[in-house]
Amino acid sequence: MSERAALAPGRLRVTDLARVASIGVRTRRLRAALSALGIAIGVAAIVAVLGLSASSQAGLLGEIDRLGTNLLTVTTGQTLFGQTAELPLASPAMIGRIGSVTQVADTGSTNASVYRSPLIPSAETGALAVQAATLGLLPVVGASVLHGAYLNGATATDPVAVLGAVAAQRLGIDRVYPGERVWLGGQWFYVSGILSSAVLAPDVDDSVLVGFAAAARYLGFDGRPTTIYVRSQTASVAAVQRVLAATANPEAPNEVDVSQPSDVLTARADAQGALNGLFLGLGAVSLLVGAVGVANIMLISVLERRSEIGLRRALGATRGHIRMQFLSEAVMLALLGGAAGVALGVLATAIYASTKGWATVIPTIAWTGGIGAALAIGALAGLLPAIRAARLSPTEALRTL
Repeated sequence: MSERAALAPGRLRVTDLARVASIGVRTRRLRAALSALGIAIGVAAIVAVLGLSASSQAGLLGEIDRLGTNLLTVTTGQTLFGQTAELPLASPAMIGRIGSVTQVADTGSTNASVYRSPLIPSAETGALAVQAATLGLLPVVGASVLHGAYLNGATATDPVAVLGAVAAQRLGIDRVYPGERVWLGGQWFYVSGILSSAVLAPDVDDSVLVGFAAAARYLGFDGRPTTIYVRSQTASVAAVQRVLAATANPEAPNEVDVSQPSDVLTARADAQGALNGLFLGLGAVSLLVGAVGVANIMLISVLERRSEIGLRRALGATRGHIRMQFLSEAVMLALLGGAAGVALGVLATAIYASTKGWATVIPTIAWTGGIGAALAIGALAGLLPAIRAARLSPTEALRTL
């Protein structure tokens, strides 16, 4: 064996590297935990933001799939002079004659206001609308009765009202008690029911619904529909959408607005990602703070462990061994913080999603990106302390401080 080969430094095995790199973590547990906390918070923020966004989108899209994408709405537009247009009285009947249309229901806006009692100031309307509604409205818009009962052939002609989900909340009514009333249009209307939320028809949520006959008799309603809800065969939605305006108002189809509520909700789900940038930025700031903390703790560790460095150098450790030891220790700290952050982010997402009734969805990019960012930050934060430790000569390192 040649002299050069005999003097070649030994290679540091992975097991030995893991053991020496974990010395600082094992002996200074509190300091290691605090230094990894910043990275844990940053990674948790990233995982939670991406997880909650994906979970809410999945929940919303699942709700859309449950309610169907075949609901179309026809609403009044504007005339050439900027005034609110009117739909003909026969519009719902004409739309119902379209071959691919399966269900039609309509509502009409009234000028009445609703209050909990006549003692409420008239200006405090709560932004609630009073609308006349047909008896077949609920199955068309995908809503149901939460408490009480919906309008029927008898109650639709009497001063009886049904509250939308938001309207009931703003009026402070959570149950339908015998004799429950609201002050509507200057007189008492009995409350027969409270509806669940109509995801595809938010206007119904903000409204108090009465029958068409009752609206005409007690509120001076002219009987004209303002919103028509149309269900069609799913395969024919696009074709029905193209002819709805001309069918609803043949004389002025340009004064009719036609929309598909599921498209609006899908766009809203996609738009939620735009708000994630702010929270991801906050997570990045936390990661930066964590990187500074890891770098600081590693620099202090180098100063405190100079005797250890000198002893290892004297026993044959090379500069590369020392550099790899401290770099691995920094990466280990960051990895521990990243793992804890992923766990916290997943837990926060699961808890919040369960309260909303969503499925818990954690995108792969969330946890892999969090761990990857932690490793990269650990490597960058530990690079300077590792280089500084490797530059210490054995005699300088063993010198009494």
